[in-house]
Amino acid sequence: MIHTMYYSKTINPAANNAVGIFVCREADITINDFCSMGVFEDGDLIAGTLYHNYYPDYGIIELSSASISKRWLTKSVINAMFFMPFTRLGCQMIVLRVSERNKVMIGIARKFGFEETFIPRLRGRDEGEFIFTLTEEAWKESKYYG
Repeated sequence: MIHTMYYSKTINPAANNAVGIFVCREADITINDFCSMGVFEDGDLIAGTLYHNYYPDYGIIELSSASISKRWLTKSVINAMFFMPFTRLGCQMIVLRVSERNKVMIGIARKFGFEETFIPRLRGRDEGEFIFTLTEEAWKESKYYG
């Protein structure tokens, strides 16, 4: 059975750190200040989402996710992932930064209804990056909402 748990620096900091290490390792990124959502199957961490670069005055937060299982992205996990920024924090928009080489995540972001902007060389001379944005209104119109 798949379930989710939220963590932060004050609510189970060891688990928050463990999810952060997992996501950063699997996604080959570095993020130092975050809250997290772990996705577990039969007690094992199979995926995670980090919530970072939060700007409450603007209602914007960035998400970074990684997984080791294709089974992680269930409808309940998707709703839990977006519950934190849109409902709990009151954000009006989510931002994702995705390498042009990450075809799976690009496809997922497009399916969820994110708007996209491509910036060549943002990850170095030979690699561009997509900046994806999803407004609260677009999320509520998504077939994945609710």
